[in-house]
Amino acid sequence: MHRPDAEAGEASRGGSSDNAAVRVSAKADYALRACVELAAAEGTGHVKGERIAQAQEIPLKFLENILGDLRQAGLVRSQRGVEGGYWLARPAAEITLAEVIRAVEGPLANVRGVRPDALEYHGSSEPLREVWVAVRASLRSVLEEVTLADVAGGELPAAVRELAADPEAWAPHP
Repeated sequence: MHRPDAEAGEASRGGSSDNAAVRVSAKADYALRACVELAAAEGTGHVKGERIAQAQEIPLKFLENILGDLRQAGLVRSQRGVEGGYWLARPAAEITLAEVIRAVEGPLANVRGVRPDALEYHGSSEPLREVWVAVRASLRSVLEEVTLADVAGGELPAAVRELAADPEAWAPHP
């Protein structure tokens, strides 16, 4: 069976699982946490990389690479020197989680490195294309609706809170 991969490799907690259909890499997790840390500090000036790394327990060298990717994507700005540090390039309320993930990992969902809409299946497997497109749409429905400000402020959109409130969402499945 083909499995979609969310923009990343393995979960940052708990390692990989052969049964996991969607996996979030440590890189994507760290990028989101670093950006939320910057969102929480919005309006207070630059934040040193060391402070972000310590606050979020992210290895500094890995964080610096991630911040470089985020800077290249236009999500983060930086300044070198004693007064240097990092800050969001746009208001936190205007940056979605999907943008951050795409900046460090690429497309939200793919199957063997191919976008779901570009897949071609034949015969009885043909409907799988629609399944993978629906999986991507489901990811988008959450990740494109939640902003860094939502997470930093602890106020997730109602639709996301509803999904997370379902006990089935928390239940591990074999």
